[in-house]
Amino acid sequence: MIETLHFEFGEIRIFKNFVVVVMKEGITVKPEYNNDLIAISEKYFNERPFGYITYRKNSYSVNPMVYIETSKIENLIGFAVVSSEGLKVSNLELEKRFLKKPLRHFINLDDAKDWINGLIEEGA
Repeated sequence: MIETLHFEFGEIRIFKNFVVVVMKEGITVKPEYNNDLIAISEKYFNERPFGYITYRKNSYSVNPMVYIETSKIENLIGFAVVSSEGLKVSNLELEKRFLKKPLRHFINLDDAKDWINGLIEEGA
């Protein structure tokens, strides 16, 4: 891990090829939070491909407009959702409609990391 950053909405852990995001309990993820992700993509990945892993330890809601803005980050190559309790298929299908990037659900964090690393290797 390179660094852990703390924000009003949660924490973002920066790794070589991806970020792991843990949102705070009970928040609503808003489109303007993408400004922080854009700044991170520019500072830590500098036009190099990276992945986004949301580690859903807590319960929170997401404004679907977030995914439209997230899709505009050009060097973002994949979006992984990690949820040990499983994710309702309807939630994942809704997220896929708004996010124009590869999106997969995983039960554990290591599988999500492997998938992102694989996407980066394929693109190399």
